[in-house]
Amino acid sequence: MSILSKHKFIETNATLLLVLSFLVVTIGGLVQIVPLFYLENTIEKVEGMRPYSPLELAGRDIYVREGCYVCHSQMIRPMRDEVERYGHYSLAAESMYDHPFQWGSKRTGPDLARVGGRYSDDWHLDHLRDPQSVVPESIMPKYGFLERKLIEADHIADLLRTHRLVGVPYTDEMIDAAAEDFEAQADPDSDYDALLERYPGAQVRNFDGQAGISEADAVIAYLQMLGTLVDFSTFTPDASR
Repeated sequence: MSILSKHKFIETNATLLLVLSFLVVTIGGLVQIVPLFYLENTIEKVEGMRPYSPLELAGRDIYVREGCYVCHSQMIRPMRDEVERYGHYSLAAESMYDHPFQWGSKRTGPDLARVGGRYSDDWHLDHLRDPQSVVPESIMPKYGFLERKLIEADHIADLLRTHRLVGVPYTDEMIDAAAEDFEAQADPDSDYDALLERYPGAQVRNFDGQAGISEADAVIAYLQMLGTLVDFSTFTPDASR
């Protein structure tokens, strides 16, 4: 019996085809999954990565609440056109503290993985108030109300505590100082040295230029740190992994 004849026999026997397909998928799955049980961590540690500061974390929650992830991904794929447009391809470590991650499956707007520092705070404010004023072809709705909605630090410690439950390494010190750090990051006249010790590279300023801490402050603080924690001028992938 030739190989083609054997193949025809398998294809015309539904039960046999189902059994053999199941075996192939099972073996392939085991080959991919079993090694993961012998690894302590599947994510390469990268210098510079840290948990979100309280204000950044609050901004991320607002970003998720407003559905920004539906139109904006945060994952630059390792392809030439992606890297040339958005910057260095995304690393797994950059999403290690995201619950849930913001990779996305489509882009109506541009990828935001490297948006931090690309535009000024004023640009972001104008973009939130009236997206078409800075990007005429944009179909993004207006989010000017974020400036008018002030937020307090009443529950920020609980938010950090909740993220610690799912593996984010917030320490007791970080949780105890959460409210203080939340307010300090939006006030350049505050004593923010301790904040920077806990969250290296955190940007401290009045993001929306108004009194009080608004949801716009939090969202802009979050956007301005995206892609800024890893120094890609010195980053080299771990070839042993």
